[in-house]
Amino acid sequence: MTTWLITGTSSGFGRSLTELLLERGDTVAATLRRPDALADLQSRHGTRLWVRTLDVTDTPALRRVVDEAFAELGTVDVAVSNAGYGLFGAAEELDDAEILRQLDTNVVASIQLARALVPHLRGQGGGRILQLSSLGGQVGFPGLSVYHASKWAIEGFFEAFGPEVAPFGIQTMLVEPGMSRTEFAGSSARIGAPHTRYDGGVLRVDSVAREAMPGDPRKMARAMIAAAERDQLPARLSLGSDAYTMIREALQTRLARLEEQRDLAFSTDADDYRPPPAA
Repeated sequence: MTTWLITGTSSGFGRSLTELLLERGDTVAATLRRPDALADLQSRHGTRLWVRTLDVTDTPALRRVVDEAFAELGTVDVAVSNAGYGLFGAAEELDDAEILRQLDTNVVASIQLARALVPHLRGQGGGRILQLSSLGGQVGFPGLSVYHASKWAIEGFFEAFGPEVAPFGIQTMLVEPGMSRTEFAGSSARIGAPHTRYDGGVLRVDSVAREAMPGDPRKMARAMIAAAERDQLPARLSLGSDAYTMIREALQTRLARLEEQRDLAFSTDADDYRPPPAA
């Protein structure tokens, strides 16, 4: 059986992953801010569910919990950095504290979790880290600018971090779900104070109808588990028809715009620069 460590397990993908893994007999080290939210699973699955209270923005506590998980469980095969939330509002509408908390939760905490995991995974000869990103790590919607900043930031981190730790047998994967029927636009969301000048121009949390969200959290969780068990993790895993469609369109548009600038880009090289020979 496999041992997993998952943050943010009270609801959404974290809860779905925890349920599915326990149902099939795996062990889950689950962290969340309200441990009572897993009381039903704890009573059903006993010691296969290891629970710790954790606010992932508390870095010393995060490191301590990671250390305890490896010390008490012996090994962690797959870690899922899932804790995070969406912050709705135009950039001007958000206050300083809201911006910092969004970045601390979605970016800094994810980086610190990855850093805390590496010595343990390297010591056991390898392991896997799944980082929850989003469709919003590849595209942007007005009204979610700071949320997008957090997801684009964590994608950039893992783009470089993955190759850093690959020699230690550590594989990484960014998970990019589209809109799914979790609490992302519900109780998990944070909303800035509306500014009338933005009426109709930005995405509002109450405008996201559940019926318009294609993603089924349990189906997506199953896909994450299946991908985590491949011999080689894909660098990115897009989930949901909206994620596939919008990410594909965004990449095609960016590539086309880049090609339009090719001659200009090459024209700014130093006169004595000679490119390295092609491999």
